[in-house]
Amino acid sequence: MTDYILGISALYHDSAAVLLADGVIVAAAQEERFSRKRHDAAFPDLAIRYCLAEAGIGLARVSAIVFYDKPLLKFERLLETHLATAPTGLPAFIKAMPVWLKEKLFLKKLLRDRLKAIAGNDATALPPLYFSSHHQAHAASAFYPSPFEQAAVLCLDGVGEWATTSAWLGEGERLTPLWQLDFPHSIGLLYSAFTGYTGFRVNSGEYKLMGLAPYGEPRYVDTILEHLIDLKDDGSFRLDMRYFNYAAGLSMTSPAFHRLFGGPPRTPESEIRQRDMDLAASIQQVTEEIILRLARTLSAETGQSKLCLAGGVALNCVANGRLLRENLFDDIWVQPAADDAGGALGAALLRWHQTHPRQPQTPDAMQGALLGSHYDDAAIAALLRQTGAVAHACDSDALIEQCSRQLTEGKVLGWFQGRMEFGPRALGSRSILGDPRDRGMQATINLKIKYRESFRPFAPAILEAHTHEWFAFDRASPYMLFVSHVREDKRLKADANASGLARLHQPRSPAPAVTHVDYSARLQTVGAQANPRFRRLLQAFHARTGCPILVNTSFNVRGEPIVESPLDALRCFMKTDMDVLALGNHLLLKHQQDAALAERVEQLWTRRQQQRLQGRHADEIDARPQPGQLRRFALVTGAAVALLFGLLFPWLAGKAPNTAWLIGAGAWTLWGGLWPHSLRLPWRLWMQLGRQLGKITSPVMLSILYFGLFTPLGLLLRLLRKDPLKRKLDPKARSYRIPSPPLPDDHLEKPF
Repeated sequence: MTDYILGISALYHDSAAVLLADGVIVAAAQEERFSRKRHDAAFPDLAIRYCLAEAGIGLARVSAIVFYDKPLLKFERLLETHLATAPTGLPAFIKAMPVWLKEKLFLKKLLRDRLKAIAGNDATALPPLYFSSHHQAHAASAFYPSPFEQAAVLCLDGVGEWATTSAWLGEGERLTPLWQLDFPHSIGLLYSAFTGYTGFRVNSGEYKLMGLAPYGEPRYVDTILEHLIDLKDDGSFRLDMRYFNYAAGLSMTSPAFHRLFGGPPRTPESEIRQRDMDLAASIQQVTEEIILRLARTLSAETGQSKLCLAGGVALNCVANGRLLRENLFDDIWVQPAADDAGGALGAALLRWHQTHPRQPQTPDAMQGALLGSHYDDAAIAALLRQTGAVAHACDSDALIEQCSRQLTEGKVLGWFQGRMEFGPRALGSRSILGDPRDRGMQATINLKIKYRESFRPFAPAILEAHTHEWFAFDRASPYMLFVSHVREDKRLKADANASGLARLHQPRSPAPAVTHVDYSARLQTVGAQANPRFRRLLQAFHARTGCPILVNTSFNVRGEPIVESPLDALRCFMKTDMDVLALGNHLLLKHQQDAALAERVEQLWTRRQQQRLQGRHADEIDARPQPGQLRRFALVTGAAVALLFGLLFPWLAGKAPNTAWLIGAGAWTLWGGLWPHSLRLPWRLWMQLGRQLGKITSPVMLSILYFGLFTPLGLLLRLLRKDPLKRKLDPKARSYRIPSPPLPDDHLEKPF
């Protein structure tokens, strides 16, 4: 019988679900694609339902469920952080504690309740629940799907439980932890601090900062290294926390940080200044230097010739490209879902390889990261009929021919084909495509279709056999995770006197739409084993134009996730200036659609999305109360009324028990027991009252707890010179690395 394992990441950001069948990835998807909420952190019940449906099973067939985090260890870090920063961290304490005390501290119960809702009638016996550590899940997601028998593994992100950077050794099915750096000293949080300071959104705008860096000069590198960070030769470091506020407050940077760099943070959506570009260039260079030193240390200590990367920082493809060019390792493999979504995959693989050997696959075990939902032509045709869209049904050859012709004519093509990608990149299944030779294509897609900043670069999807003709790159890059540079003989001379964003409109190669201002490009190579239909489109475009490249960017507009369904794609097509949509074997031309189609599509999309989200982990007030809840409500409220008004208050007044109140309370309790559904309205009113009172009493009680307990204990720790965050910088120390604790045999069975 097939052994199914479900991996889950949730409740922080980029929630996801992954299903394995005998160790092979059957399905993987982020919750955001279904909920349409970018970086959705909610419990991924929609993604789980998709995974189970893809395999054609119910939850009862799953042998194990693995969560990607140790919640009690994370809570320990939260408590120790507030002890270390009291009394300055009250706002952060009040914001964080309610959700922990209500949900995250009881995560095992929360997960079981949500899984029971998915299991329905099969909820009597849920599969056993396991917990990996955060960085262990990242490491597993990097090593186990890689093509390497042995490899060094480096995980870099904001923070897990405590670790922010960790090193591992992968051998066969064994993953051995080596060393780590702990919170608050984090390369991910350092980069995010500059993301927020330059006016972009933390946890989603880091790639914008990376794209902005080539427009600036790294004039602040020395300032960063002298003031913000004590960087050792081995790559380990500590941050000077006087310049940061994320440990104690609700912002990333402190007033000292703002004084150091000459002013307050840039207001989001305001003009990007030269200072912002220079800061982006500077922190990018510092980040690359940290990663290079860490990788050099790991290479020397392990003797491994292969490296695997994961964690959110591993999505910094500029740093990855630099690491590759340094030749510290013969080969590098990066998990395409390197962020928290990939933790769901790593968690599931950890459980599988506890009892099963590993057999590396070529090119890897990710199946091109095409692991998400798919729709057949019958479903697409039904949607088109329902909406009244004008579409042309084509066979595969005709579709490729028509799309390649439209692209050569300068049209922007929405491309919705096959299985959805897992991870943040569009790889030719949910893509917006264009002609890279068109000088205006970058501005057209950025401003008229994606509605995003004009400076943002686009990636080239290139036929793998022709990569060496255009780029100084000698290997496959199927997941868009390495930046390379255009070959010298393909470069066009630009105005050397131009600076900042003025450099944007100067073509730098025969493919200007995918060539950044520093002659770099984030490569996606499309080989023989890649998405067949996408490869055929590239080949047809190459045959027409002699150019083996297409502009490839994700099929979405700013602020929304990549499209998941044909309806999502049709809605995006009608909301933007996109010219052509290839929806399976159906071709839609914008100029042939009637003026009312956009409104019809929006109305249908809204209805379907409401149906999809109906009851999705509703809170206790909005959910439909169960009869048992209503009976308990009647019993508790009836007993309270009887005790207070029937007995206690009369006794305090020196009177006999009030029989009217006692009879009324008894009748209320009996009524609730016999007809519980009649109490839904009183129950909802009572819960609403409790919520409003909680908004008042919760901050008050938490403030008393904070100043009455955390502040005295924190001050006592400081008097005893004990700092759980280890914030003291030691210029004489050779390293800040901490040996990673060994993993006990039962490490997956405990949430701590």
